[in-house]
Amino acid sequence: MLPIAKRSLATIDNFSLGTLRYVVGLSILACLLWALKGRQAFRYGTRLWPAIGFGIIGITGFNTFAWYGLNFTRPEHAGILMAMQTPLTALVLWLAHDQRPAKFTLGCVAIAIAGVALVVTKGDPGRALEGGSILGDVLVLLGALCWVFYTLAAGRFAGWSALRMTTLTCIPGGLGLLAVNAAAVAIGSVQVPAVEAVLAVWWQILYFAAGTVVLGVLSFNAGVKHLGALNMMLMINLVPVGVFAIEAALGRRYEMVELAGAALVIGALAANNLYLRRTTTPA
Repeated sequence: MLPIAKRSLATIDNFSLGTLRYVVGLSILACLLWALKGRQAFRYGTRLWPAIGFGIIGITGFNTFAWYGLNFTRPEHAGILMAMQTPLTALVLWLAHDQRPAKFTLGCVAIAIAGVALVVTKGDPGRALEGGSILGDVLVLLGALCWVFYTLAAGRFAGWSALRMTTLTCIPGGLGLLAVNAAAVAIGSVQVPAVEAVLAVWWQILYFAAGTVVLGVLSFNAGVKHLGALNMMLMINLVPVGVFAIEAALGRRYEMVELAGAALVIGALAANNLYLRRTTTPA
């Protein structure tokens, strides 16, 4: 998603791209839910406000911050920051539920943050300010934090299938994206994209809708439901590996300090996940 999104932003703005992504993706999800579960599956019941809240935070928040941040940073940076969702989850649980992480976890968090700093600055803090990179990295990190809150919402929707939870949270989240897009147009930050611009990235939009919304979000929610958030967060550590590999295949050349920082992040987060899996007693 990240390498393709970065290159698509040269043709169409991030607000329109994110909105189109969810308009098409949500249409597919709604058709699937109707076909498999029927009209009654669209009833929120007592979970309307949680679905609205987590949909706005996870879908609207993640897409607004992360995709806008991509304007100012590189896909590799975004991939590394997405992997930071594991320690972010631990810190959110600590602050919200007074679940203090183990000393080993805190050590891994410190190592991961150091690795992120190496990737972003390439060993020279002054380089982080070149080309607005720091702004982009901060926005992507805020997007990652939004997704952490969305991941922790799974327990609020016990009894709902992954398809139902995904669809019913994506509806308010998609409406939120439409509202953000309309506001950006109203204040003159962006313009409504021309038909030619949309057609120029038609296959990217189709990929984002089918690949990252339908398969991506749906599979992620199903994974949390069946494997638990911990194992899913371990999988997220593969995100920067994939992004670095794709960018390398497209001709990107990395400095050793960047690769060292990426290795620190991935190693620390994987070690923490394996540690937690060994020390957590299954329910």
